[in-house]
Amino acid sequence: MALWTRRSWMTLAALGGFLAVAIGAFAAHGVTDPKAAEWLKTGSMYGFMHAMATFACATFMQIGARRARFAPAFFLSGVLLFSGSLYAMALGAPRWLGAVTPIGGLCFLVGWAILAWAARGVDPA
Repeated sequence: MALWTRRSWMTLAALGGFLAVAIGAFAAHGVTDPKAAEWLKTGSMYGFMHAMATFACATFMQIGARRARFAPAFFLSGVLLFSGSLYAMALGAPRWLGAVTPIGGLCFLVGWAILAWAARGVDPA
């Protein structure tokens, strides 16, 4: 059995969505520093958005766009790097960690490009 199955990606996406909502709520109700709250909200928004994109990949695969199976790795790596670095800085990590954030953004872009490529494999009818 392969480690990275559609079930694995969907499970990670669901956990990512859960985490994004929890962190967004923490940002809204548990943080007094405005900059930290902003970082948490931004990380949460991108994390949730890319959890949903990972679910979209599962749908793409179901309708025949097999290349979509490559995108979740980039979406979820992007969440880890982009959102994770923002979360860490909001919780007191050094600001130089912000240099990691754009690498996560690049992962998001690659994932979306892969999804566009995968869409070319869907029946046009």
